[in-house]
Amino acid sequence: MPWQNKRHIDDRLKDKTKLVIKVNYFTSIFSLIFFLACLFVLNITVVIPYVFLAFGILNLINTFLFRYHQNLTLTYNIVSIMTLAGASIITLYSGGINSPFIFVLALIVVAGYVTTKSYGTIYLNLNLLIIVLIYSQSVVDFSFVSNVVPENSRNLFALLSVLFSVYLLGGVFGKNLLHAHHNLYKTKNELEEKINEKETLIKEVHHRVKNNLQTVSSLLSLQSRNIADKEVKGLLKSSQNRVISMAMVHEMLYLREDLSKIEYRSYVQELAEYLIRSIKGTSSNITLDIDIPDLKLNIDTAIPLGLLINEAVTNALKYGIVDENKGEIHIKLTKDDANEYLLHIGDNGIGFPETVNHKTSNSLGLKLINNLVRQLQGTIKRDFSKKGTHYIVKFKHIKNQVAPPMPTPSVS
Repeated sequence: MPWQNKRHIDDRLKDKTKLVIKVNYFTSIFSLIFFLACLFVLNITVVIPYVFLAFGILNLINTFLFRYHQNLTLTYNIVSIMTLAGASIITLYSGGINSPFIFVLALIVVAGYVTTKSYGTIYLNLNLLIIVLIYSQSVVDFSFVSNVVPENSRNLFALLSVLFSVYLLGGVFGKNLLHAHHNLYKTKNELEEKINEKETLIKEVHHRVKNNLQTVSSLLSLQSRNIADKEVKGLLKSSQNRVISMAMVHEMLYLREDLSKIEYRSYVQELAEYLIRSIKGTSSNITLDIDIPDLKLNIDTAIPLGLLINEAVTNALKYGIVDENKGEIHIKLTKDDANEYLLHIGDNGIGFPETVNHKTSNSLGLKLINNLVRQLQGTIKRDFSKKGTHYIVKFKHIKNQVAPPMPTPSVS
């Protein structure tokens, strides 16, 4: 369902945008408060307060500009780079590796993973490198900065730094992520409900189509009882079998969990056995040999292929294996590496001449077989090396295409 996927993506983008903008405003305001606190409460007059001031102003500008360019990735990366630079400078000038402000660097990693996994990984590795560099400069021989926080203000500076980190992590990131998680869970439940409703409706459609086709089959059966002409009676019976072959597909889709495909071996087995009972009776001398692996076909492929098998088996039972003679019907379906299918279907009956085909004959069955092969975008040829009638059909898996109407064969 494309529209639901789009809605899901839009909701995620809105959540990310809301979170980034909220974090930007919060950190900007908090930075400006930190600037004032450094000057008037903590008596810090070197570097640190001006880093807070610069970050607060620049990040507010960055956030306001988002309203014009609407590029969330650009806004996020700008604030991440500024935060990385600012937090690194403040950490260096407030105690280095022992500075409580170093925990702000971890928030950049959290923000990265909230945006995308790739950004999270980039900022994680970058932060690890910065922390190692901060540690290295803490060694006396390599140190090039000093702690500018007055001795009597360091505990209060540490308190404010920890409160800032904890509140940003829990009160902003945690709260919004939990809200986003609840929204996603709610959306997931709604989608599952819609999918269940859709599956129920599809099952009902298949059930009703199957019932309608069975009704058509019953009408044909009733009509044939009032007809004395054996040829017309046979035509109605053949039409009834074609309808039933289609009804079986819908019945199998209705009865199974997978509503998109059917297990084709069981379908062919059921169809062939039904045709043998219908044409030859319950006690026949027909041996059925079906060699089909665990293949599943969708309805667009299953129905025309089922009709093709119906025609081939019907012709074999009516014209190939005559009277009460013993006979064999072989049906083999395979799939090659190129995702093309190969159907071998035939019988050991009397066969018919090579000169007879759908072009030279008025046989409805032969014309239908040819038209169904075209519908399957395939090719068909007869195998004359074996006794009886054998077809080799190569075709493709039809993917949800509306098949063109088959030409109506002329019958004389």
